[in-house]
Amino acid sequence: MKLFRRLLISALWLLLSLSAAGVLAVIGAALYFAPGLPDVRQLQGYELQTPLRIYTRDDKLIGEFGEERRKPVDFETVPQDMVQAFLAAEDARFFEHFGVDPKGLARAAVELVFSGGDIQSGGSTITMQVARNYLLTLDRTFTRKIREILLSLQMEQILSKQEIFELYVNKIYLGQGAYGIAAAATTYYDKPLAELSLAEKAMIAGLPKAPSALNPLSNPERSLIRRNWILYRMRELGYIDQSAYDRAVKQPITAREQTTRVEVEAPYVAEMARQFAVERFGDTAYTGGYRITTTLDSKLQTDARQALIQGLIDYDRRHGWRGAEQAGIPPSLVEAQDNTQQEGLEEELAESDEIIKTARQAAQSSEIKVAGIDGDVSNWLKVLERTPDLGPLQPAIVVSTDERQMQVLTKQAKLVTLDWTGLKWARDYKSPKWRGEVPANAAAIAERGSLVRILETDDGWRLSQKPGTEGAIVALDPKNGAIRALQGGFSFAASSFNRVTQAQRQAGSIFKPFIYLAALQEGNMTAATVVNDAPVVMSDMGGSWRPENAEGEFQGPTRLRVGLYESRNLVTIRVLQTLGLDKALRFLERFGFAEDRLPNGLSLALGSASLSPLEMANAYAILANGGFKVSPWYIQRVEKTGEQQPLLEYTPQVACRDCSTEADEVGIDGKRYPLAPRVVDPQALYILRDILRDVIERGTGRGALDLERSDIVGKTGTTNDQRDAWFSGFNNQLVATVWVGKDNNESTGEYGSQAALPIWKLFMRQALKGTPEIVPERPAGIVTARIDPDTGRRLQDDQPGGIEEIFRESNLPDYEPQRIDSELEDSSGSQGTGTYEAIF
Repeated sequence: MKLFRRLLISALWLLLSLSAAGVLAVIGAALYFAPGLPDVRQLQGYELQTPLRIYTRDDKLIGEFGEERRKPVDFETVPQDMVQAFLAAEDARFFEHFGVDPKGLARAAVELVFSGGDIQSGGSTITMQVARNYLLTLDRTFTRKIREILLSLQMEQILSKQEIFELYVNKIYLGQGAYGIAAAATTYYDKPLAELSLAEKAMIAGLPKAPSALNPLSNPERSLIRRNWILYRMRELGYIDQSAYDRAVKQPITAREQTTRVEVEAPYVAEMARQFAVERFGDTAYTGGYRITTTLDSKLQTDARQALIQGLIDYDRRHGWRGAEQAGIPPSLVEAQDNTQQEGLEEELAESDEIIKTARQAAQSSEIKVAGIDGDVSNWLKVLERTPDLGPLQPAIVVSTDERQMQVLTKQAKLVTLDWTGLKWARDYKSPKWRGEVPANAAAIAERGSLVRILETDDGWRLSQKPGTEGAIVALDPKNGAIRALQGGFSFAASSFNRVTQAQRQAGSIFKPFIYLAALQEGNMTAATVVNDAPVVMSDMGGSWRPENAEGEFQGPTRLRVGLYESRNLVTIRVLQTLGLDKALRFLERFGFAEDRLPNGLSLALGSASLSPLEMANAYAILANGGFKVSPWYIQRVEKTGEQQPLLEYTPQVACRDCSTEADEVGIDGKRYPLAPRVVDPQALYILRDILRDVIERGTGRGALDLERSDIVGKTGTTNDQRDAWFSGFNNQLVATVWVGKDNNESTGEYGSQAALPIWKLFMRQALKGTPEIVPERPAGIVTARIDPDTGRRLQDDQPGGIEEIFRESNLPDYEPQRIDSELEDSSGSQGTGTYEAIF
């Protein structure tokens, strides 16, 4: 008994000694490492690396840039069962311990002893992981573990458990470029956290241990085992009951690679905003949590993109089939390897039989079968996988042709049948204005193993191809110049060149309205002024120049109104010559056209200036808003995570027809905006707009009558050899410009009314649906008078016939003829001899 008592006392003293030694060891470690520890308090205001995100004005995501995709969340927004899944996976006693779990550390200590001093499992709590991820390096050493423990003890004194957990789930890497649980939910399931199933939450909770090895996309089998183990732990810890466990473990893996995370396709504007952010913030643009809100309208952007894509596909179909993108692709990897060896394309294969053998064995082990196709199609699927979609055009490989049917394989490993309605359009392309006969059968179009494009329509699948012609569309709010929609080409994936802002193309006839407006305002001309539409030879171009009308015909004396809506080249040239180049150039500067970029010659009248679609759209916005100078803009607001106020909020100048001429700002929706300056006389502009309505009613823009709206006006444009096709049009609410052409400046073979106007119509039909028709009120000082349509002179009240025309009251034509002779001679060398107001 005495012996037992002595042994007990000795054991107690030993335990006390060991405990004291442990306490002394902790104190000693704290004293030793404390001076070099980071300040835990910095976690209270820690700024996570968050990617640059670009949005429409109605908060739809259009772009995200940065290596770390992250969407920070608050603890309160994390579903309870997701919190429990992470506790089951990482730290079941998180809400109980003081930052360090003695049981876990004891286990880690044992592993440390038997590993010769190398850290194995670590025994880290969630608090310790936060300390490591935010404040320390990731090296697995004993000293780092001590620092981690000390920081965790400090952290628990400063931060709440909820704050620590929030830091944890927002920082951790979860594979596929996703940082934090919200980004992972989008990356793997394309859902917000609240919509995840229990099984999906458990799957994400299993990722921190090994984001690559346990990834459901790269290693579904191991990820399933990990997920089910977490569900088992949740049941054992009492977080879920047996029935919930049974349902969850039976669920298949639902993770899918998300091809896009954007809500609205606007890649050209997203790239513009990215460049702006980098210029403004440098490399921190990608990590600083910046949010840029653009002026884009999500609906209008979608409408514009679809209209351009559809219009270019329709154009391409009209001009014929240019052949498969690639022919003779072998179906299997084995055959592909054999071809590579025979063709000698890979020198290392030709040099080594062993490498050839290894490559063929690897190919054979990758054999893939698809229902409905005999044999291995592994190479076809590999080719399709690396071939990107171009807009709605999907890559496919021809499997078989049978008379008037074609079977193709898609990258989803599905067989699609194209019937004759989707094939017969594929007549051989010969030139922009010539194509071959209708193909005899499907085999005449493409053979087995050809890479083609297919398009899904309401009538089924159809053969297609990447258009050989490019295009651009931009829409502005004419009241303030805000860009509401912009698509800079058929496919950003195929070409990031933004044709709206970067392409400098000859404007053609869409430039003519500005010459006519200058004549109406600065040249004392009227819509009834008669101009001689006759051939001329000019010598002011460094040689002889013989301009012609598009049809090669001439009409003789022509009223200015008719000259514009019929787009008569010779009429416009004579108008500019009479007005004078210097006066015209000064006037054109009011619309944002830089004089040094405009030709200083009469070819200016025909739109020989090279301008971007955005420049033309902005000029037309001034016509649409009543003559106020606005400028295009697209950055509405820039914000930064954690900042209460925007870093930048743009306040544009606004057009206001009803504002006092003495006012310098106007209130809109509780905000004050500076007034845009008026640069055009409203009377002259009203007359021009009335003439542009005739472009739609009886001129080159008659196709727009399909829209059945009385408030739209516009102008077509076509340049020499039909290299550029344009249409610019507007109403009071929206202005849009469309350009179609080839990047190599070859002919399109179509006029603006054929190539560009249909795209404009597709867009405006959707954009203006449900909006009221608002025709501008006639300004004071505009009167109507009857004129002789042949001479342009005003008729007396007692004279019969004639037509009505509108004039500025101060500029009515005389009853008696008044002649204005130009020094410009016609082709015969004689001066015009009319007896009425005319320009010859």
